[in-house]
Amino acid sequence: MPFDDLRDFIRLLEKQHELIRIPFEVDPHLEITEFADRAVKSGGPALLFENPKGSSVPLLINAFASTRRMEMALAARNVQEIADRISGFLQIQKPESLLDKIKLLPKLSELGSAFPKTVSSGPCKEVIRHGDFSLDYFPILHCWPGDGGRFITLPMVFSQNPETGKRNCGMYRMQVFDARTTGMHWQKHKQGAEHYRRLHAEGKQAQMPVAVAIGADPATMFSAILPLPPEIDEMMFAGFLRGKPVPMVKCETSDIEVPANAEIVLEGYLNLGELRREGPFGDHTGFYSLDDDYPVFHIECITHRKNPIYAATIVGPPPMEDFYMGKAIERIFLPLMRMQLPEIRDICMPAEGVFHNLILISIRKSYPGQARKVMHAIWGMGQAMFSKCIVVVDEDVDVQNVSEVAWKALNNIDPQRDIEFSLGPIDSLDHASRLANFGSKMGVDATTKWPSEGFTRRWPNVIRMSPEVVQRVDTLWKRAGLDRK
Repeated sequence: MPFDDLRDFIRLLEKQHELIRIPFEVDPHLEITEFADRAVKSGGPALLFENPKGSSVPLLINAFASTRRMEMALAARNVQEIADRISGFLQIQKPESLLDKIKLLPKLSELGSAFPKTVSSGPCKEVIRHGDFSLDYFPILHCWPGDGGRFITLPMVFSQNPETGKRNCGMYRMQVFDARTTGMHWQKHKQGAEHYRRLHAEGKQAQMPVAVAIGADPATMFSAILPLPPEIDEMMFAGFLRGKPVPMVKCETSDIEVPANAEIVLEGYLNLGELRREGPFGDHTGFYSLDDDYPVFHIECITHRKNPIYAATIVGPPPMEDFYMGKAIERIFLPLMRMQLPEIRDICMPAEGVFHNLILISIRKSYPGQARKVMHAIWGMGQAMFSKCIVVVDEDVDVQNVSEVAWKALNNIDPQRDIEFSLGPIDSLDHASRLANFGSKMGVDATTKWPSEGFTRRWPNVIRMSPEVVQRVDTLWKRAGLDRK
């Protein structure tokens, strides 16, 4: 069953022995990060710090930091279930008969239940603070020693398209400057940054209203990080994942709506044109992202539940919690990618590639140069444009087995012939690019080469043992007792 809120999720995690409560004092300055890092790298549980130093608000971290917890968060036996549901919708065709229409009803009903529902109030309004508030009330993390300060790391940031009024929800880190202001680290290519630029260019208003929700049901939090097309409402997709609408409630100080089941909501505005130095920040690349100028978020009002829970995450040297979230995205969005590129069999973004540095793709090759066509198509698809290195292999290669990919790819390529470079947009966090947000990308065609691609030699066969011999030796192996060693 889908979760109503974060507390529902915590209860299930605890029941399934996937969460441990930490009752003693632990400092949000570095110590909680060290706890969380050790836990995720050792396959440990989610952590609920009940007594963070300097705050009476409990802190939850590593809630998504395993494959099993991601499956629990999405209320699915495995993430492939979600991908299959998406595939089912993508394959909907015009019904030809009454029976076809009847078969279509459950899918349409499921889609209809995805749309957000506006409510008059909700748990996030149990406490409303217009003047007597401070961010110091919450156990906001100072994650790594070289960070520029404390950062809100798991915020759902809501803004509106100034032309259409359409909602956008993204997840952008927020450095705490003082009790009532933070940075807003939305990179150039994000929708929130686009809304900001349009408003600034219009010059019709001096401020941009923004609201930030912290802590909600897991599907809603997860939806904030999804690389959805701009026309798709993240809260509608959250409803699709939940199987029921996300209740949304209007803010106290603006018309922006936020999840009614959120633990904490920060309401405020950005002064258009006001920038402040933000960072450094220990990022998901495993390196500190450099300091730079970003907009300033001024908080006018804080609302929260009674006895709220502060949800957080950390990023750093992989694998971290964000790897498991990214792996779920990889599986969920494969059907959408295959809709545009049907030759794709599978994709993999290894932890060491920190999302944008490496993507492995297997394809069903049908014509010369198809691997290069796929590379360029990926570089033209939304946030996939940041993929710095793309390696394309044949469909018989298991891209989830990185060792197999390395073996096959390195044996298949002639570097001068099979590697190409392209220039274009680069992730803002890529510290190696020649310029900020602009640099080169590499594509590797590691597929079997054909004569029609200029390969005039005979391609060798992979060494494989005879199946009959394998079967006979299976019996002899057990007879020798080697299966017990």
